[in-house]
Amino acid sequence: APVTGGACGAFQAFSLFVKAKEVPAAARCPAGGEGVRWRCCRLAFEELSGIHRHVALQHAGDVGRQAGLAGAGQQAGLAAKQAAAEASPSSVPAPAGNADGLNGHSGSSPEISCTLPDTSHVSYDDLTSKVGEVLLYYCYCEVKDPEKLCAWQKALCQHLHLTGKVRVASEGINGTVGGSKVATNLYIEVMLSQPLFKDILCQEDFKSSAGGAHCFPDLRVGVFKEIVPMGIDPKIVSYKETGIHLSPQEFHREVEQYLSQASQGQSDTVLLDCRNFYESKIGHFQGCLAPDIRKFSYFPSYVDENLELFKDKRVLMYCTGGIRCERGSAYLRSKAVCREVYQLKGGIHKYLEEFPDGFYRGKLFVFDDRYAICSNEDIISACRYCGTLWDQYKLCSSQHCRQLVLTCPGCHNKGLTACCPVCQEKELKVTSRASGQTLKEECECTRRRPRVPIEHVSQRTLDAGK
Repeated sequence: APVTGGACGAFQAFSLFVKAKEVPAAARCPAGGEGVRWRCCRLAFEELSGIHRHVALQHAGDVGRQAGLAGAGQQAGLAAKQAAAEASPSSVPAPAGNADGLNGHSGSSPEISCTLPDTSHVSYDDLTSKVGEVLLYYCYCEVKDPEKLCAWQKALCQHLHLTGKVRVASEGINGTVGGSKVATNLYIEVMLSQPLFKDILCQEDFKSSAGGAHCFPDLRVGVFKEIVPMGIDPKIVSYKETGIHLSPQEFHREVEQYLSQASQGQSDTVLLDCRNFYESKIGHFQGCLAPDIRKFSYFPSYVDENLELFKDKRVLMYCTGGIRCERGSAYLRSKAVCREVYQLKGGIHKYLEEFPDGFYRGKLFVFDDRYAICSNEDIISACRYCGTLWDQYKLCSSQHCRQLVLTCPGCHNKGLTACCPVCQEKELKVTSRASGQTLKEECECTRRRPRVPIEHVSQRTLDAGK
């Protein structure tokens, strides 16, 4: 539409204001595309429509003063709408400064901030350095708009060149991301400044280990019913009914006392590993009860089938980073059979930071391409084929099998690279569905393992030395 009268001055002032926020071409991202083209209010913008919306919403008064027009604010808004209308929504990516187009108005949840950190002071090489770390964290809180939080998280991780997995739900957020040290520091800084997590999430809630973006194949951010898949509606078993949190120091003392009593056959405590069998197989606390389950969603059934084991007991629970204990302890407490339920705050991750040579022996399994991290030299597992001490997992060599296998270099060189004889000999027969999806034949590893093992209390012995 043609612009007449005083509006002409407003549009000119608007254009000059946007022009002043341009990033010099020499300072833009060198790897593919032009990257960030404008910066304003510590926000970064890649598309013209993004900086237009920002200026119209946040700087209408400034534009008006430059133009010397009382109504320039309204004209600035008109300019933004006109500029946005000229671009096809389907072909224009969301501006980097507004997290997938979420600009904090038009009915958006006020407790979720969608701003992204200013990276203008960081070189592209530093931001994408392969030498970095992997973060692990979670935060239980009420999220009114999970989709919006998900969109912001995706934009934030992409902005910082992070890879990994982030689960968002109405009950909170759970993530593990990898990137350069600069990127992860910025990520933590932004997360701690997010109003949604205020007074809930703190610096020590982030567990870190050596790694980087290369530890994950890609970035996956999504909205789910639970931030950790236990398979129980959060409204039925809430994280608000969790067990008593113990610091690593307190947990260490409790385990020490438990092992001392167990060695004399006088313990009234169960040291419970909440993880899956392949995790506890390569590392666990001495004297623990490690359920032979494949998924955390089997944990409730395990508790139900073994209630007698926990009757009148003090239960010390632990997992990798603490999140599974939040829901797991709440479920166990809901059964009203235990005397007390405690859980390790920050999980094994935080415990090993303070007690690298404590009561946890072996490796710590992690859900990324590293598979495990270590704090001591103990190897407590063995090669599946020859029995040699070995604890470095690889995926089964059968194309459609996703089981993990422990096979030492010697056996691997002999071609023994599958998880079981079924996979090794048959290379996993595959049938096709009409849709083109594939079904895998159940292999020996999954077929011989009961979904929910039943513990025999009378036969159970605790060897405090292992």
